[in-house]
Amino acid sequence: MITENTDIQKMLAEQRANFLITVRGISDEQARTRTTASELTLGGLLHHVISNERHWMKVIADLDETAEFDMESAGGEYVMADDETVAGLIAEWDEVARSTADALATLDLDVAVPVPTAPWAPERIWQSARFTVLHILREISQHAGHADIIREELDGANTTRTWAAAAGMSF
Repeated sequence: MITENTDIQKMLAEQRANFLITVRGISDEQARTRTTASELTLGGLLHHVISNERHWMKVIADLDETAEFDMESAGGEYVMADDETVAGLIAEWDEVARSTADALATLDLDVAVPVPTAPWAPERIWQSARFTVLHILREISQHAGHADIIREELDGANTTRTWAAAAGMSF
């Protein structure tokens, strides 16, 4: 049966797969390499999308009306730590994705979710679980584009050519 939840889960899976093309076949050293004027790296972006998905799904699960954004975690949000590996991060994301899929199977997308307060948003706001999950989708999609540019600068690979090659096409 096709439901809004299964459609969202399918789109999340497609966007994760799209993002993962950008880290396919790279070393941990390459994952930490800056290739543009930005501080962003492939490993840092991978770390972020995992952290982001885990965080927002926890916000939905907890429905904590007193939650505050953890400012201490923000500093390393876009950094692949020295003890992290590409393979380890991908395995971690697989686990997070399974947890998200399990939650989406029964999630009421209309439930009101209290957003953690933060220095930039000191007043509590509420948003639907739908909006929150779609925010995760937006983050993965946006950062897949960033990662594609970083990867292309790293070694010339890019997602479009990879998809085309898999489909037996070239351009």
